[in-house]
Amino acid sequence: MPTQAEKGTTFRALHQRKEAFIIPNPWDIGSARLLAHLGFEALATTSMGYAFSVDKTDGAVGRDEMIAHVGELARATDLPVSADLENCYADEPQAAAETIKLAAAAGVVGGSIEDSTGRPEQPIYEFPHAVDRVRAAVAAARSLPFTFTLTGRAENYLHGRPDIKDTIKRLQAYQEAGADVLYAPGLRSKEDIAAVLSSVDRPVNVLMGLQGVLLTLDELSRMGARRISVGSALQRTALGAFLRGAREMLDKGTFTFAGEAANPKEIKEVFASPEIPSSQRRRA
Repeated sequence: MPTQAEKGTTFRALHQRKEAFIIPNPWDIGSARLLAHLGFEALATTSMGYAFSVDKTDGAVGRDEMIAHVGELARATDLPVSADLENCYADEPQAAAETIKLAAAAGVVGGSIEDSTGRPEQPIYEFPHAVDRVRAAVAAARSLPFTFTLTGRAENYLHGRPDIKDTIKRLQAYQEAGADVLYAPGLRSKEDIAAVLSSVDRPVNVLMGLQGVLLTLDELSRMGARRISVGSALQRTALGAFLRGAREMLDKGTFTFAGEAANPKEIKEVFASPEIPSSQRRRA
């Protein structure tokens, strides 16, 4: 298995290519292993996907539990893993920076810091404080003995503030603070994405879906995006199939959903490979 330093170098290099790459979001060891088996080059965790898998809502998972989870995924494959660390579970810059160090110690080679507060009455940090938080997170990332790719996230659009000017202002400031990758999830149009891409000089992560529109990897790559993530979409797709099957049984007494089930032989072959030592798997 590659060392953490090797993973860090590999992950950073993916962002320097001319073409965008897809970084899918597993929510547990099994989904991480399957994505690695299929040939993806890197993985990113999903706070919402993991929260749903343990009967919680997004934002309800504490720092200790999330660090344990991202470490588990980092050990599950030989791929680089970037962690969705929400707002780094702290308001104060140095406390947020400590989360970056903890995530790195758990094994990931990248992570994000959001400017969302988790408080409905004031969902986004004031601009100067948000920048200070990113600056502290960058300092923590630079203090590590390997390449750690830090993503600065501007969360306006996910919290009822579709202000493209403020979003760009924040991303530009996070770039100046040293963020390696920039990300504004929830953008509503190709025009918004284009405006962000033309306004910054760092690699930009783009969420694959707009409202009612799904862009392709080629489209986003031609626009200048460098990394495409899917958030909790894979986990919610799995839940969607589960709920459709359960409702079919309950409402109709039929079982046609099983026709689309994964082949157990194929899954067994993936999970039986020795990529992750059994001693490192968290026991129930």
